[in-house]
Amino acid sequence: MIEFRSVTKTFPDGTRAVDDFSLVIPARQTTVLVGSSGSGKTTLLRMINRMVEPTSGTVEIDGESVQSGDPVALRRRIGYVMQNSGLMPHFTVIDNVATVLRLNGVSRREAHVRARELLDTVGLDQALADRYPSQLSGGQQQRVGVARGLAADPNILLMDEPFGAVDPIVRTELQQELLRLQRELDKTVVFVTHDIDEALLLGDRIVILDKAARIVQQGTPEEILAAPADEFVAAFIGADRGRRALHLKQTPHGTVIVDADGRAQGTLVQSPADAVAIDGGTGG
Repeated sequence: MIEFRSVTKTFPDGTRAVDDFSLVIPARQTTVLVGSSGSGKTTLLRMINRMVEPTSGTVEIDGESVQSGDPVALRRRIGYVMQNSGLMPHFTVIDNVATVLRLNGVSRREAHVRARELLDTVGLDQALADRYPSQLSGGQQQRVGVARGLAADPNILLMDEPFGAVDPIVRTELQQELLRLQRELDKTVVFVTHDIDEALLLGDRIVILDKAARIVQQGTPEEILAAPADEFVAAFIGADRGRRALHLKQTPHGTVIVDADGRAQGTLVQSPADAVAIDGGTGG
């Protein structure tokens, strides 16, 4: 569990990025911090691994202040994935993934074995192991970044808009990979994004932030969609424009889901369980 207690952050130029922020982030779930630019979400994320130090207040992991120990040791036990992957260009893929393990004293041979396992975990061909980041696509680089973040098997994985710099198709693939990884690995993930659709897809819990990290609403995706806290949230999720008011439209090619303006948003797929429930609902 991660807990922020009355945290503030004021930068030297006087900018108040975070103002009296308190939040409990549950273990083994994906919590998404979502908000527009200037909402303080990245500052909050970086306070967890002490890349940013709070001006006041405390950040705790499992009841222990992150400021009680060595910041370098703290960072080595917390996974961190950033936008544009942050890979070291002069290291091969396998050496990028193995970096934290090597820093933790693992032998090069053992670190490479673990790194190759992680390439499989994130869906990368091991044939890419000896290539350099410049020889990879944007999506491949991001997968390497995720593998590096998981290398030391951290309980906590911080992700700072990790899919924001890739094209929509690759972004969708990476989002689905993260959902799969979370089902398999059961980490405490803190994910930052400005994209509410990404937040609704990935988050077990969503925290919507306004300026200076003011919490406007938090809850499950279902709770936020069903009952936006105010006009700000309604506008942010698109409810005020009918964007979330979906209905079914029959077409010659099947049933399509459309928004309030009649624009197609998806198709309706019936699962076998749904079919049983519909066909067998009257009993014997």
